[in-house]
Amino acid sequence: MDPHDRALRAALERLPRRPAPARLKRALAERWLLPRRFGAGRVAAGVAAVLAGAALASAILFGWREHTAAQGLFAEAVNDHLRLLYAERPIEIESGGVHQVKPWFAGRVDFAPALGFGGDDEFPLQGGAVALFFDRKAAAFEFKRRLHPITLFVFRAEGLPWPAASRPLGPARAAIDTQRGFHVLLWRRGDLGYALVSDVDEKELTLLASKIAAER
Repeated sequence: MDPHDRALRAALERLPRRPAPARLKRALAERWLLPRRFGAGRVAAGVAAVLAGAALASAILFGWREHTAAQGLFAEAVNDHLRLLYAERPIEIESGGVHQVKPWFAGRVDFAPALGFGGDDEFPLQGGAVALFFDRKAAAFEFKRRLHPITLFVFRAEGLPWPAASRPLGPARAAIDTQRGFHVLLWRRGDLGYALVSDVDEKELTLLASKIAAER
């Protein structure tokens, strides 16, 4: 250390020490401490806002993914309906009534399709066939309304992203959507899912769905 510095330090240490005036302390606090506290508050508020925005974005993205996945069920129903209509044999078992068609599925699908409605004069049952709905086998029942074919797919419901059901359907509630000119009604009963699809009028399709959902 320089000799002059050592001498100045020794002189300062010999000076009497008095407490700083309260006014000086307040001035120093206002000058240095409060802005830092307010700055930290602003930083904390900014971080909180960023985190809240990230949570909101995540929720929106999750909801969008759920909505997109649920929309896939409607698209699958339309695709499978068209695939069945254009198949070489759209009906594998001719209808002699639901009590003839239902037993035909035994051993062909890995569940017992629950269907009590066997058709009527408005919606005659034409027959049935084995189809695929996504990655699983489905029992496809073919109805008709005048010249309009109507397909009811019955399949295992677990593992599928079901859309929110908003349409009353007898004891059940269904989700409904229209894609490429085809109306689709989706609902669940126990472990089974139901997809009813056709280009028939929406009110008529809902009427058939109500008859199917009401039967046990």
